[in-house]
Amino acid sequence: MALATLSAKVDSENKKEFEKFCEDTGMNVSVCINMFVKEVLRHHKLPFEVATDPFYSKEHMEELEKKTPITNNFLNKFYSKEHMEELEKLVADMRAGKNMHEHELIEAD
Repeated sequence: MALATLSAKVDSENKKEFEKFCEDTGMNVSVCINMFVKEVLRHHKLPFEVATDPFYSKEHMEELEKKTPITNNFLNKFYSKEHMEELEKLVADMRAGKNMHEHELIEAD
């Protein structure tokens, strides 16, 4: 699929706010605009509403990081190279039928 450039003139303040919105939602401007174009073409109308959740704003996430060193330490260990290698080994063993143990199912009401 060949890509093309789409240019639009917008108010400079709106541009800044839109870039911030995209950043707060984990997207870049190009991704957001492509989502819009695809939805318009799919439904033949102006589409959806995407709202930011202030909880995930950059400022709030930075504040959380300062207040939750235990959580960050846990996540750093969880995603460490050593831990990921151990998880990959466990998954490989499971797929190979190693270290599998039968147990009785417990039914819950």
